[in-house]
Amino acid sequence: HVQLVESGGGLVQAGGSQRLSCAASGTIFRINVMSWYRQTPGKERDVVAVITNDSITSYVDSVKGRFTISRDNAKNMVYLQMNSVKPEDSGVYYCSMAVQSSDTLKWRDYWGQGTQVTVSS
Repeated sequence: HVQLVESGGGLVQAGGSQRLSCAASGTIFRINVMSWYRQTPGKERDVVAVITNDSITSYVDSVKGRFTISRDNAKNMVYLQMNSVKPEDSGVYYCSMAVQSSDTLKWRDYWGQGTQVTVSS
């Protein structure tokens, strides 16, 4: 079994910074793509940033130049550095990882429980 746990959410003022972390644990053989998603009330969960296993990154247009996704493969962690935040960045942020199980060698996407980020204007 694999578990993802996010941390780092909270209340931040517009223009400020926030860093989200996500740690994976359990029966992990290897991890491929790591991602951050955001969900706001009444809307679908949308991708914010993605990083591949060779650290190629991509971002939704609204966060380009402000957010940075990074990973630490030794620790099975992914981070989202959020700078110059705006009220529209508010939402529940979820991390997701494509994990190959060390038990079955099967690949599966796992999700964290989500962490709330609220940007005040």
